[in-house]
Amino acid sequence: MILLCGIPTESPMALVSEALESNGTRYVVLNQRKYSSMKMSLEINRGKPSGKLQLNGDSYSVDEFTGVFTRLMDYHHLPELKDAPETSPEVNFCRNLFDTLTRWAEITPARVVNRVAPMGSNFSKPYQAQLIKRYGFEVPETLITNDPELVRAFRARHGRVIYKSISGVRSIVQTLTDDDMTRIDNIRWCPTQFQAFVEGTNVRVHTIGDKVFATAIKTDATDYRYAHRQSGDYADLRPVDLADDLAEMCVKLAAGLGLAFAGIDLKITPENYVYCFEVNPSPAFSYYESQTGQPISRAVADYLSGN
Repeated sequence: MILLCGIPTESPMALVSEALESNGTRYVVLNQRKYSSMKMSLEINRGKPSGKLQLNGDSYSVDEFTGVFTRLMDYHHLPELKDAPETSPEVNFCRNLFDTLTRWAEITPARVVNRVAPMGSNFSKPYQAQLIKRYGFEVPETLITNDPELVRAFRARHGRVIYKSISGVRSIVQTLTDDDMTRIDNIRWCPTQFQAFVEGTNVRVHTIGDKVFATAIKTDATDYRYAHRQSGDYADLRPVDLADDLAEMCVKLAAGLGLAFAGIDLKITPENYVYCFEVNPSPAFSYYESQTGQPISRAVADYLSGN
């Protein structure tokens, strides 16, 4: 049986649920917003976890779950807890419940998409970039600083420069403009990541196990995820086939980071240099699937089912 953890109406969750339904795989949904009606017990004996999970009015042994797909949000953001004090019984119960669930997911022999520990590399983009280089990808020349003079020199050397956050918190990638430079002294209070702009084609690669789905993105925007906001036109997405050696590099990169499922952001230059900007450990693949028809959710369902 497969366990889906998160908000059932979120697009990636809904697509995986539909894919499991279509191939006849048994699954159960843990709706995070209904935490108050759940219970979980966990014991570890000689490294083997055992316990019970109660949800939807039923009780399951954790041994029943052979696959886990998790897209749990930060419980602090649940609407049911928005006005609850941090010390309230409701928050304490929710915290303990999902701490227990997460600890079990880290050690269960089931297939988990994805475990928390391997996802940690994305919490620091500079650290993840060092890991990415080990797998043969190019990484843009990068400056991380709170010194405005270093930024001025970096921009003078590279011409077009982009900037984004250092952490794993999602940010909008922007081109560094003359107007930005009038406010550059503000970075003294917030170290920022600057990178030399790379000309080429954006390619998002989803890997699930040894399966690869590549999508080329055409847009004039700096950050194609916000193409309409930045350029006035929506990005054009189309499926593409990667060369065998590049596809293998992507699979090895995801596996090396310990990720069963990954969204890898590449840019391929006209000279065929392949730059890798980031590996997303919880990709919102539904955007790409809806635009291209690529069966990413089916591949996730197959992986969870052991196929």
